[in-house]
Amino acid sequence: MRIALPIAAFALISCADVSPSLAAYGHAPWCAVMETGGGSYQRECIYATIEDCAPNVIAGNRGFCQQNPFYRPAQYPPHRRALRYRPYP
Repeated sequence: MRIALPIAAFALISCADVSPSLAAYGHAPWCAVMETGGGSYQRECIYATIEDCAPNVIAGNRGFCQQNPFYRPAQYPPHRRALRYRPYP
């Protein structure tokens, strides 16, 4: 019992800062939002551009294209210039 409480506290703290899963929303900047019936909808965020998304929605899936609200582009480090060797005159 003395060990269970600290383990439970650690699990709670480590799970407190969990972001939404990319599996539920996808990792691309555009989503096809489609009605599945009964007032519910399904979001497929697998499209790089709106032009890629539009044929899926037009194909009769009764939906629309929307920007992925959870998309975060990859962060690249800033480009550093290489130092050039300059001999003394």
